[in-house]
Amino acid sequence: MSDPGGTLAPVSDHSPTPWALAETAEGQWHATPLRPGARPVTTATPAEAIRCAPPGTRWIWRSTAAVYPRVLAAGTRVERCYDIEDAELLLLAHEGRSGEPRSAAAAWARLNDAPVPPDPPQRAAEPARAAAQDSLFDVGPGAAAPLPLDALLAVHAEQARRIAATAHPDRMRLLIASESAAFLIAAEMHRAGLPWRADAHRALLTELLGERYAGGGEPRRLAELTDEISAAFGRRVRPDLPADVVKAFAQAGIRLGSTRRWAIQEVDHPAVAPLLEYKTLYRIYTAHGWSWLADWVRDGRFRPEFIPGGTLTGRWVTNGGGALQIPKVIRRAVVADPGWRLVVADADQMEPRVLAAISRDPAFMEVAGRPEDLYTAVSRQGFSGDRDKAKLAVLGAVYGQTSGDGLKNLAALRRRFPRAVAYVDDAARAGEEGRLVRTWLGRTCPPPVGAAEADEAGIPQEQEQERAGSGDTGWTPGHASTNTRARGRFTRNFVVQGSAADWALLMLAALRQATAGMRAELVFFQHDEVIVHCPAEEAEAVVGAIRAAGDRAGRIAFGDTPVRFPFTTAVVECYADAK
Repeated sequence: MSDPGGTLAPVSDHSPTPWALAETAEGQWHATPLRPGARPVTTATPAEAIRCAPPGTRWIWRSTAAVYPRVLAAGTRVERCYDIEDAELLLLAHEGRSGEPRSAAAAWARLNDAPVPPDPPQRAAEPARAAAQDSLFDVGPGAAAPLPLDALLAVHAEQARRIAATAHPDRMRLLIASESAAFLIAAEMHRAGLPWRADAHRALLTELLGERYAGGGEPRRLAELTDEISAAFGRRVRPDLPADVVKAFAQAGIRLGSTRRWAIQEVDHPAVAPLLEYKTLYRIYTAHGWSWLADWVRDGRFRPEFIPGGTLTGRWVTNGGGALQIPKVIRRAVVADPGWRLVVADADQMEPRVLAAISRDPAFMEVAGRPEDLYTAVSRQGFSGDRDKAKLAVLGAVYGQTSGDGLKNLAALRRRFPRAVAYVDDAARAGEEGRLVRTWLGRTCPPPVGAAEADEAGIPQEQEQERAGSGDTGWTPGHASTNTRARGRFTRNFVVQGSAADWALLMLAALRQATAGMRAELVFFQHDEVIVHCPAEEAEAVVGAIRAAGDRAGRIAFGDTPVRFPFTTAVVECYADAK
């Protein structure tokens, strides 16, 4: 099926000649515009090279994570870039070659039929980096060697050829451009940092955990809970050791298969209440306690290292710091600067709306375009106004709940929205058969090891987790598995969650562009939530920019559809007050 919206427009319409930038073995930088007869310039730093080109230039370089922090440290910003190594990763997956080295040096070696070097190991997270941003681009023992400018240009040309050979080159170009922009945003968010009140955090820890004892032992409240748990069992128990907890319950005549919260909650025993409280507080103590605060917060900012596309579906991850698992109670320490505000925005029912757009189901698109809660609108289409049943049906279709009541709800959903359900059913079937499965823009889920090349799913070609089941070990992408149903459930969700992640990239790029003339800074992003730190007087404009960015991303990614991508926004001084 051809692109419904015609040629997919870039986020920026200003397109001066792209430039390429590469570091030399001597530590200098070569840059050149991509036009015949252009002569390279040589500079001492990448920022100096950036300043040689017109504003708005798209920069082609080996790796944004390796180059852009140096540029930002010199007070220079880049509007657009093309990340060779991220493009290589996306193209290898698209070609069914996931797992092959994706470095620029590896791409250059393949182009010349030379031995392909392995990728350098990912740099380990170092808390001290929160105090010294310049260390983000220190050259460590595992850093990739520089690639000469002529080699970089050759790899870029070969990638352009490979993109043109895909079934939907416009979409693949858009995916690479938007994820390259995401790496710019990730570096800028790291440099800006999330506002963090260390004094509020310390006061919160004392309120929750009590005073710390000398010598590094557990704080007072954890010690008290340990005593309560031990008294309930009639012997000394270490609640921080799962094996000791299981043994204590066994001695009390209770067989406990897991020490997870859901398993403990089902047990009738006086130790349960203090044990659950201990688990909650112990998690805060170890993950966001005093040590974390000393390691990760400097000068009123928490600066995690964001990694776009860090999961198979394209969702972001962080390297250290636990930024994507900040407990709600700890969010009380995330406080805007005086006179500033946090604009916290959550995309409403993002994945079902994306399913409506990518499936091209007319009825589902019409529902997803109404100015009301999506599940409420669906509930009127065969669920007698029962929002909960409608929600279970939609999420069941996306996540593969096809038994019991889930099967009954899915049947009702299929009658009302046949193309939407068929879309995820086809993706599940393709996964079970070992075929490549793609998001709308072309991000690819790898096949099982040993699967033969076959047709693709997930892109229409022509018009037309805490509790695992008994014995179900699930499916690990990139590994051989006989559990075809588990892979089918994964790919069923992959086409939706991955396409939603693609939309989010475009939303962030559009938001970055819309706020470029403001003092506002993007400071946080995860899945369907974005936080902008801005002066109070800019908050209203930022709210409007976020809503416009969501709609613009929908048009650019999916063409002209009736589907809306609304946000719930809150303008607050403290992050905890947003929800």
